[in-house]
Amino acid sequence: FATSKGYWKDSCLQYFVRNVGERKAPEINRGYYARVKGVNLLLDAFLEKTEGHCQVINLGAGLDTTFWRLKDENLLPRKFFEVDFPTVVARKIHSIKTKPPLSKPIIDVHSTDSLLLESYVLDSDRYCILGADLRDISSLDEKLKKFQLDPELPTLLFSECVLVYMTPSQSSNLVHWAAETFHTAMFINYEQVISTNASQL
Repeated sequence: FATSKGYWKDSCLQYFVRNVGERKAPEINRGYYARVKGVNLLLDAFLEKTEGHCQVINLGAGLDTTFWRLKDENLLPRKFFEVDFPTVVARKIHSIKTKPPLSKPIIDVHSTDSLLLESYVLDSDRYCILGADLRDISSLDEKLKKFQLDPELPTLLFSECVLVYMTPSQSSNLVHWAAETFHTAMFINYEQVISTNASQL
C-alpha cells in the first residue's frame, strides 16, 4: 500500500503480492518508509565503500526485493544471499520462476547456461536464496558455504523484524556466528520496539 501511494518506488514488489491490501494510516506508511530508507542508506554506503567487492546476506528475507533494486542501480555485490524458512523460500522461488521481470535480472548476471534450481534453493553466480532455520547455526553455516559464501570477503548481514521472533539466546548465537565467521562484517538490524509504560518499570 505504501508503494502504491508513492512513499518509495519498488518495481518488483507487485510480483510478490496479490493485491495492494488494506489502507494503512500515514503513520504506518511513514514507519515503513523510514525502515526502507534507513536500511538502504546503510547498505548502499557499504557497497560503495567496498566498491562491490563484498557479499550481502539477508537473514529472514521474506519477499524482500533488495537484489532487484541493486541490480537496477548497478550496485550488486559479488554475491547476494537470502535465507528464510523453506516454505517462504519455495513461494519466492515459484514467483521468480513464473515471472520474467524477476528471473531475467538473475539470468543476466549469470555466466553459464544453467542455474541450480530446487524446491528450497536457487543458486546463481550473483544471487542465492536458500531455505534454512536461523536458529540452527551449524546447518545455516554449512548451507551458505555450500553455495560459495566466502568468510574472507567483507560481508554485510541484515535482518528486519526477525530477531524479535527468536529467543535471546538464539539471536545471540546468530550474531556471535556472524562475528566469528567473517573477517570484516557489518550487521544491520531493524526490530520492532515495545514501549513500556513508565509506571510499569
